[in-house]
Amino acid sequence: MATSLTIERLTAKAFADFGDVIEAHEGDGFGINQGYTWRHHKLATVGTDQPEDDAIMSIFSSKRRPLPMAINMMERHPLGSQAFMPLNETPFLVVVAKPGPEPKLADLRAFVTNGKQGVNYQIGVWHHPLLILALTQDFLVVDRAGAGNNLNEVFFEEDQCAQLDVADLMQELGL
Repeated sequence: MATSLTIERLTAKAFADFGDVIEAHEGDGFGINQGYTWRHHKLATVGTDQPEDDAIMSIFSSKRRPLPMAINMMERHPLGSQAFMPLNETPFLVVVAKPGPEPKLADLRAFVTNGKQGVNYQIGVWHHPLLILALTQDFLVVDRAGAGNNLNEVFFEEDQCAQLDVADLMQELGL
């Protein structure tokens, strides 16, 4: 039987052990382009393991998983950070565990974004692939390209799986 994970509101403080919350705040940064643009500067830092690695940008188009959402695996990227920024203002879910050995169910934390927040996973942070609440959603993704295997996956035994019961949350968010 799957254990339900508690979903927390995403804040920089709560997420600090896993990476950065990418979010523009009123008044941070500075004006550029003759005053026509406000630059919310250096909201996250791209991390790569080797000097010859490249920081790359991609767009991921994602589909919602069946409900309740099963958490039966986690992945990590040992050679570079990975950032996800939604291209619309729709909240999405983030499930993470700290870097280190393969995570157990008790190690997992679940967060919901406010729709304007993105996340930058630190090198080696365990995370679940995209978990969206809308039927479809696009993300700008910044991560690493280079030599070497930058993906580790762990699949949980059936009795060690978790689930996200999101029906009430989706109703609360108007989705």
